[in-house]
Amino acid sequence: MTMHDPMLDHVSLGCADLDASGAFYDAALAPLGYRRVFARNIGIAYGPGPGRDGLLFWIIQPSGDEAPHASRGNHVAFSAVRRGDVDAFFDAALSGGGTANGEPGLRPEYSKTYYAAFVRDLDGHKIEAVYRAPNP
Repeated sequence: MTMHDPMLDHVSLGCADLDASGAFYDAALAPLGYRRVFARNIGIAYGPGPGRDGLLFWIIQPSGDEAPHASRGNHVAFSAVRRGDVDAFFDAALSGGGTANGEPGLRPEYSKTYYAAFVRDLDGHKIEAVYRAPNP
């Protein structure tokens, strides 16, 4: 990474009602210059848009009966420069006592070039490392 590359790729928060929370964040973030730039069944993303740079803040509704702060909801995604860095993050996190929560691999449900790994840290927080290959 160079000094100008961001450390964080994105942050997501769980919500109990995706539609209601979407309306809330649509209104609350507009005065700050952020807008809804992506919406699918996995959640709603906000940012300056358009494109990948817009996917900075997410709201996600956890599946099942889990609380909004659990499951797929709250997590921090760290930027990686290469796929191999994602693999190394995963291995180091597990060696340090973390728990696997999604092995390294492509996540086509997010995008064709999204390569990530998910881990729960020692306190159960979800962390992710993600490499985004340039679009072909």
